[in-house]
Amino acid sequence: MIKYREILRLHAQGLSMRGIAASCSNSRNTVSEVLKRAESQGISWPFEKDMSDGQLQDVLFPEKNVSLTFRRRPDCEYIHKEMAKSGVTLSLLWDEYCQNCRQNHKIPYSYRQFCRFYHDYANTTKATMRIKRKPGELMEVDWAGQTMSIKDNITGEDITAYVFVAALPCSQYAYVEAFLSMETESWITAHIHAFKFFGGVTRMIVPDNLKTGVEKSSQTDPIINRTYQEMAEHYNTSIMPARVRHPKDKPSAEGTVGIISTWIIASLRNQQFFSIKELNEAIHKKLTEYNTKSFQKKPGNRLSAFTEEEKFALIPLPASPYELATWKKATVQYDYHISVDKIYYSVPYEYIKQLVDVRITKNVVEIFFKHFRIASHKRLSGKVGQASTIPEHMPDNHKKYIEFNQDSILEWASKVGSHTLTTVKSILASYKTEKQGLKSCLALMKLADKHSVERIEAACKRALDYTPRPTLKSIQTILKTGQDKLSEVNPTVDNTTKKTASSYGFTRGAAYYGGKNND
Repeated sequence: MIKYREILRLHAQGLSMRGIAASCSNSRNTVSEVLKRAESQGISWPFEKDMSDGQLQDVLFPEKNVSLTFRRRPDCEYIHKEMAKSGVTLSLLWDEYCQNCRQNHKIPYSYRQFCRFYHDYANTTKATMRIKRKPGELMEVDWAGQTMSIKDNITGEDITAYVFVAALPCSQYAYVEAFLSMETESWITAHIHAFKFFGGVTRMIVPDNLKTGVEKSSQTDPIINRTYQEMAEHYNTSIMPARVRHPKDKPSAEGTVGIISTWIIASLRNQQFFSIKELNEAIHKKLTEYNTKSFQKKPGNRLSAFTEEEKFALIPLPASPYELATWKKATVQYDYHISVDKIYYSVPYEYIKQLVDVRITKNVVEIFFKHFRIASHKRLSGKVGQASTIPEHMPDNHKKYIEFNQDSILEWASKVGSHTLTTVKSILASYKTEKQGLKSCLALMKLADKHSVERIEAACKRALDYTPRPTLKSIQTILKTGQDKLSEVNPTVDNTTKKTASSYGFTRGAAYYGGKNND
């Protein structure tokens, strides 16, 4: 029992609160509360009527003599689950417990007793209480320093395999997988597999400062690899890199790496594996043994601790797993396309000569300008040099060349003139397939852009004077030599030249060579 008489006597002698606490073997909070209650009751040393410590307790703290039936014992299982939530503390839960007791006309326990009840419960029944971490808060990841190997079944050469380790500090539940490289693709894939193995995502990931995860290390503002950051956003988690040369920032991963080196890597040292799949199957068996191995000083094992005390606190997995993406920079060329693996993808022509970011996945190519997506294409494979062009990305004067047919060509020719229409019909009829004819007509349209529709009409008229079946080549020759302009410069032509030109086309007559006309 608390020495109430001694506390009041020493206080009357002017002793400090610290001195009273040391003399009576009580905390300063207890001494302060006793003095506060005594002052409110008007009790001071010396007493008017002698009182024992028990009598003083009845007067100062009447609630301590209330039957236990009027007190409400805290629900420790509920407290343990609530403590797993972000921002929840024992003081908050005690305050809520007190309010609930008052509403139900029960007497609450003090904060000290409340905490004692919970810690006694957790220390005897919960394996996770030995680690001061909230469930589902962190996942620590790292590459094991010790490597494994697989043997090439053709050359017999040993191929190095690198071991990825992920550990949950609260339950010490672990995931291990081997990869043939430590590049970004393996790093991201390892995280995706770890999340799937755990069946959820922690609120934070603590990696080392390796280049595949952190582009630039900093204690205040580290620059995270863009693909790694994108994966974290997809899983609704965040990345908090450990400080450089501070392994204690991720002690669980460091400790698990050491244990894994013994229980998995060393235990498989005498076995040979001929594929990474075969190696990972053996690792998975050893990992199951490791996670189900009983604790030495606590009931249960890592798997039971995770299932009962941490799994419920993980963030649910998204509907679909993250699709691995790589990023590159490209400059939009004058033909409003960018190149990815020598295959071309269109971009709105307004971004010509701009530097853009390109996100490349297995199935999609996305193009971003200042973090805003400006184009998206299905990724092409196969022939080098092929292009994916969206008509909306083209200037207006280019769109008309993308999708056209025989009707659109004839409509264009009729607007240019009757001679052009006749020429286009002749060109279309001269080919066995419509596609070949359309290709020549497209070239004729481009000539109109270069020289003007008036010259095209005049050239077609000139060609029809020579032959009823003009070709694209003849139109090009007339435009090149300027023959379409002759009728304008010298409209009067002698009958002899007319007859010769009309009868024989481009054939030179006798008059050209100085001979006489026999007509």
